[in-house]
Amino acid sequence: MLRRRRATDLDACTAVLAEVHAHSGYPHHWPDDPARWLTPDGLTAAWVALSAGRIVGHGALCGREISRLYVAPGARGAGHGGRLLGAVEDAAAARGLRPVLEVKATDTAAIALYERRGWVRRATEQQDWGAGETVTVHRYERVGGPGH
Repeated sequence: MLRRRRATDLDACTAVLAEVHAHSGYPHHWPDDPARWLTPDGLTAAWVALSAGRIVGHGALCGREISRLYVAPGARGAGHGGRLLGAVEDAAAARGLRPVLEVKATDTAAIALYERRGWVRRATEQQDWGAGETVTVHRYERVGGPGH
């Protein structure tokens, strides 16, 4: 089940984010204020995925950028990521936007999901993520209709 994120969901979303960070390294750098990170400037809307009444995933739309998309390690493979991505894609389309996103080149599971759903890689670049750390990032754009 999916629904719009509520302010009261932020603690649960942060707990799932901590699981994802420990398991998969997302976000790359743990934020000083995870609840604030989940509510960035320009946030249009956010959604949560639930399983057995528990939040297991999160996705957000910031302008035309899909962001803060993650699923708990124990809930992967059940379609939550695709459903979250679809909800955010639909919200962007309803606003007349062609969504975009960025993903680390090493996040192969996310890349596979995006490409299965018709996202097209538009660029690959090296980004300076501080302290002399360079990360390879792919930029994707959604073309065509939703893939769900």
